Amino acid sequence: MTEPAMNNIHPTAVISPDAVIGTGVTVGAYSVIENDCIIGDNCVIDAHVKIAAHTTIGQGSRIYFGAVVGDDPQDHRFKPGTIAHTRIGEFVTIREYVTIHRSPFENGITEVGDRTLLMAFVHVGHDARIGKNVTVANNSVFAGHVSVDDGAVVSAYVLVHQFCRIGKLAMIGGRTLVRQDVPDFCMLAEDNTVCGMNVVGLRRAGFDENRRLKIKQLLKVYFFRGLNSAKALEKIAEEFPGNPDAAAFAAFITGSKRGIMPGTPALAALAAKYKENNR
Repeated sequence: MTEPAMNNIHPTAVISPDAVIGTGVTVGAYSVIENDCIIGDNCVIDAHVKIAAHTTIGQGSRIYFGAVVGDDPQDHRFKPGTIAHTRIGEFVTIREYVTIHRSPFENGITEVGDRTLLMAFVHVGHDARIGKNVTVANNSVFAGHVSVDDGAVVSAYVLVHQFCRIGKLAMIGGRTLVRQDVPDFCMLAEDNTVCGMNVVGLRRAGFDENRRLKIKQLLKVYFFRGLNSAKALEKIAEEFPGNPDAAAFAAFITGSKRGIMPGTPALAALAAKYKENNR
């Protein structure tokens, strides 16, 4: 019978007696784990980390020096004593000085999905939902209520406005300001416009050439044919009947409350010129 792994808790760490600590857990010097926390098996929590009350950390996750997970939100509506939760999935990596805040609302949830990587100095605001297998590069900021779907990649120094959504397998370029939603599969360029498909991300996710081609075509219909949103969705339904990727893309669009980030004007102008010349 295999003996359970022993924990390695530094003597200067401060851990609430009602925190639940799994097996094989490492907690570094001067770290704090508050009440009503659950730390899964084989987690590594470096020195000077704060895991605030009502936080769950999934097994195999690693939290680096100086990170703060589940602390009070930066929101005027928050009242001390409000019980809200922060849920970190399994095998999540949280690098140095990341901050993740819980909700200001009773029983609200801020969530980060399995196998997600948050690089140094990322901020995840209250009530944000970050999906599985998401990568977020250094110094990017998610305001309250932002959602990021599975497999998305967010580059460095990205600012995401409250309530915006980033679709699955989307790619957000560095130094961009995301003020509206970015649909599934899209690449947002540094000029804050959708310039096409996240080719590399789709390849890595196992999308074959034919599937990628269909997605490229449907993005052209929506962003670069000079159609309004309703007409573009009609065309997508006509031209891609029964295509699950097209259906998911259309569902994302119709579910948008903030609107969709625009396509690159130069590409739209070229498409319009091509259309004019081939009448």
